[in-house]
Amino acid sequence: MHKRYFSRKYNGAPMPYSVFFYKGYAIHGTDVVKRLGAPASHGCVRLHPKNAKRLFSLIQANGPSNAKIVIVK
Repeated sequence: MHKRYFSRKYNGAPMPYSVFFYKGYAIHGTDVVKRLGAPASHGCVRLHPKNAKRLFSLIQANGPSNAKIVIVK
């Protein structure tokens, strides 16, 4: 988990409030809110910054080992 993270793979793209759930994949905020709901990622789950901050805070408060992230196609 990282409050401020920058992609090592994609030109230092900002990934605020990153919660990594599988290898290099994370749930994180985006500064390109207008692209939410449309493909714009290489597998990460992008959230509005306010929602990403809230999720990050909840996981941090309850402990990452108590969080379960399930991605369904």
